[in-house]
Amino acid sequence: MGCFSKFFNKEKKATLDRGLSATKQGVLSKIARAIAGKKKVDDDFLDDLEEILITSDVGVDTTLAIIDRLNARVKRDGYVGTDELNSLLAEETQALLADSDDSVSAPDFTLPEGHRRPYVIMVVGVNGAGKTTTIGKLASQYRNAGYKVMLGAADTFRAAAIEQLEEWAKRADVPIVKQKIGADPASVAFDTLKSATAKGDIDVVIIDTAGRLHNKKALMDELTKIRNVMSKVVPDTPDEVLLVLDGSTGQNAYEQARQFAAATKVTGLVITKLDGTAKGGVVIGISHAMSIPVRYIGLGEGIDDLQVFRKDEFVKSLFGQD
Repeated sequence: MGCFSKFFNKEKKATLDRGLSATKQGVLSKIARAIAGKKKVDDDFLDDLEEILITSDVGVDTTLAIIDRLNARVKRDGYVGTDELNSLLAEETQALLADSDDSVSAPDFTLPEGHRRPYVIMVVGVNGAGKTTTIGKLASQYRNAGYKVMLGAADTFRAAAIEQLEEWAKRADVPIVKQKIGADPASVAFDTLKSATAKGDIDVVIIDTAGRLHNKKALMDELTKIRNVMSKVVPDTPDEVLLVLDGSTGQNAYEQARQFAAATKVTGLVITKLDGTAKGGVVIGISHAMSIPVRYIGLGEGIDDLQVFRKDEFVKSLFGQD
C-alpha cells in the first residue's frame, strides 16, 4: 500500500507540474532574468518581483502582501542569497493562503468523519467556468471513494446544462433528479433532497445552480431560496457551497468571486482550466483576497484531472521547488 501511495502521489505531482507549466515558465523565467548577475536579493529586485507577480495575475493586494513579508525577512535575516529566493517565495506565499476547514471538507474526496448523510454540496458559478463539468468530476471521484452520490439539475434555464449534467451522471453512474426547462430551481433542489432522504443510503448530494451573473439582489434571492427550501428537508443545508471559477480569465475571476461571495456564503473555491494558461497566479490572489480556501483545481479534461488542492504542493510547484 505504501509503494502504491508513493507512486500515486508522484503521478498527482506530475499532473500538477504539467498543468502549471505555462504559469511556471512565465514566472520563473521572469525571476531568472530579474536576478541575473546578482548574488543577493536587494530592493531593486523586490521592485522587479512586484511587477512579475502582478503581471502573473497574483493580484495587487496579494503581491504587496508577499513583498511586505519578503521585506520583513530581509530586514530580520539580512539580504538572502539568490539561490534561496524561490524557497523563500514559496514559504511566504503559502503563509498567505486560506486554510481548508476539515470540518467542512476532508481531503481526498472523503467526507468529514461522523458527518450526517446526505452531505449536501451546492455549486455556483457563471456559465462557461466549468461548473457542470466540475460537478460530474466530483460525482465520479466521490463514487470512486465508495460513496453513493445523487445529482440535482437545478440549472433549469438552459437545456444544455441539464443535458450535460445527465451525460456526466451516466459517466459517473449516479442518479440524477431533473425537471423540465424553466422549472423553479428551488423546486428541483427540494425534490433532489426529498429523493435522497427517501432512499436512505445516499451519502452525497450535489446541486447544480443557474450560472447567470444578473444583478446581485436577483442572484442573492435565487440562491437564498434554494438554500431555504433545502433546509426544509435537511436542516442547515447546504454543508458546502463551492464557487467554480475559470482560472484562464485572470482578473475577471476576481470580480466573479466578489459577486458570488456577496450573494451567498461561499465555503470553498474550485479553480478550473489552469492547464494551458499562464494565469495560474490567480489561485493565490483569489484565495488570499477573499479569505476563502481553494478546495479543488482543474488541470485538464479527464475525470482525474480535478485535484484536491494542497497549498504547499501548489506553491512549491509554482516556484520550481521539489
